[in-house]
Amino acid sequence: MNLTKAIVGILFVLTPTLASGQTAKFRIEEATIESIQAAILRGELTSTRAVQLYLNRIKTYNVTCVNQPDGISGSGPIAPIKNARQLNALMTLNLRPPKREALGFDRRKARSITDPTDNDPAMPDALEVAARQDAYFASTGKLIGPLHGVVFSIKDQYDTFDMRTTGGMDAPYANDRPPDDATFVKRLREAGAIIVAKANLGEMGTPNSRSSFGGPFCNPYDTTRTPGTSSGGSGASVAANLVTCSIGEETGGSIHHPAKNNSLVGLAATQELVSRDGMIGAALNTRVGPLCRTVKDVARVLEVIAGYDPKDELTAFSVGRLPSEPYRSFANERTLSGIRIGVIREHMNKKLFNEADGESIELAERAINDLRRLGATIVDPGPERALFQSCIDRFAPIYRNRMFTEQFPNLFPVDSSGKPTSDNISLLVDMFFDPSLVPAGPTIRSLGPAPNSGQAKYMLSRYLKERGDANIKTIGDLINKSNFYKDIRPEAGFVDRKAALEDMNKSVMLDMANIFQDRFAYQQVVLQCMAEQNLDALVSTAGNIPAYVLGAPLEPPLDGRTASVWGLLGQQGIPTLSVPAGFTTQVFDRVRDAGAPGGTRLAGPVPAKLPVGIMFFGRPFSEPTLLRIASAYEAATKHRIPPPDFGPLPEP
Repeated sequence: MNLTKAIVGILFVLTPTLASGQTAKFRIEEATIESIQAAILRGELTSTRAVQLYLNRIKTYNVTCVNQPDGISGSGPIAPIKNARQLNALMTLNLRPPKREALGFDRRKARSITDPTDNDPAMPDALEVAARQDAYFASTGKLIGPLHGVVFSIKDQYDTFDMRTTGGMDAPYANDRPPDDATFVKRLREAGAIIVAKANLGEMGTPNSRSSFGGPFCNPYDTTRTPGTSSGGSGASVAANLVTCSIGEETGGSIHHPAKNNSLVGLAATQELVSRDGMIGAALNTRVGPLCRTVKDVARVLEVIAGYDPKDELTAFSVGRLPSEPYRSFANERTLSGIRIGVIREHMNKKLFNEADGESIELAERAINDLRRLGATIVDPGPERALFQSCIDRFAPIYRNRMFTEQFPNLFPVDSSGKPTSDNISLLVDMFFDPSLVPAGPTIRSLGPAPNSGQAKYMLSRYLKERGDANIKTIGDLINKSNFYKDIRPEAGFVDRKAALEDMNKSVMLDMANIFQDRFAYQQVVLQCMAEQNLDALVSTAGNIPAYVLGAPLEPPLDGRTASVWGLLGQQGIPTLSVPAGFTTQVFDRVRDAGAPGGTRLAGPVPAKLPVGIMFFGRPFSEPTLLRIASAYEAATKHRIPPPDFGPLPEP
């Protein structure tokens, strides 16, 4: 009998009564990396027991959380359920078939559909990995690595060699397991992390709260609402203590939206700091980042996944720019004396938005006062003013140049062939010396559109070619062979995924010049204004709109404000760190009304205790500064409260 078979046999005997064999009861709820490892070192916990405690919670709390008359496939209409006490946050479990069946998990949670036998000894499951850690600790008295005993979920947008990876699509891959791990996943495993599940997601990383294979997923603070797109499954699994931490992906806000909606800490690191290798649909503005319940846990995870990876050329920019001390060493602050923080009032001006934004802005105001009490110098332009507008007026015309002039054809006219009919350069020079000549419109919320051609098709096609599947070779195969959910409600975020892929696949030219230009322009504006005002960091609401109702109309864009989170600066290479900032007392929800403009209107206020967050922004590679600020704020305020409907379970 080989070691793997022996471990499996032992687990079948011990698992039902694992907890009773310990010398002390360990509560897994709200456990941190430090508390888990301290308990292991004291002999009060094993990695195996930690996994089992999380599996008990997954079994109890991870069932379907909506009414879906068409069944578990999630393809048809859905309706939310109040106090469902279920989340459907985790889509695939890292358990071999016999163990999965013994624990009562259905086949749809299998770690591979294409390999039903799943007996390869080179692919140990979560309990086998835990047992090996326990054996190592028993023989050496040492932890196997900095994440020994720490249990993770991973967004299904990232490759895991031992678990199916389809980006949430119901796509018939010949082998639903990719050939190898994403680079950061490999680093997590080498550090001792135990990956127990793949998290449900907005299909293919898109902003909605459902996927064709996994179905809809829900918010643990109110199961009628979204946990945040598209990494909502990652966020909900951490918030409800189904795992210790998770890894999300952020394009426009998919780490910070679930952080805000689930009372979590979420980091979307500097673009070039963490490798995108093994990501379905990676792009210039996609970022890898941890979602945990504490700032220090986020820092500990970042230590493991940050740094150069030859498989992602962008990470070459990180060489020589990592701190000399571990990231966790910056997560112990209690005062902010000497720190200067600028307030992004452009995100917090009530006159620009509507009632739906109000209480989030008020809670952010309290957070700013807390930062001031902690010793930070707050640089605030005033409630209805702007932190960045002077820099935008000076530098957007030159650094966006052609894109800027095309926004204002009345000032920069062209003939029928598109050739300027006046001297654009002279007017741009005049604008530099007299910013009052710059037309109103561009703000830090949106300098203007930056069209690009072909990036999404190029990156997805490259991923599929690298994966080398025998059945799904092209985007055309995904379109023609996959099953898609049919409950199409674009106003609610349930978009037609097949049509979106078809539209993507029409591109025939790769032209990313505008994206690169916009990235540089935004960074120039932000860095210049921070330098002029001697700022160490920036702060604003994480997002103004609390978690919205699943299937209801989303809050429409309003003066650059979206329905999710302030994610635009992060897309331009600015690191962002979200921290819990409290809870609402009431919200305004958007409802359908055929007689209202656009067919929807705000209704409320509705009593609701929903999490909100604040977000810290910094210069590229300034994660240590952001961790210092966030840890001091977290320690002083302690806003994190676990969701009451997902409380502790009886000891097994």
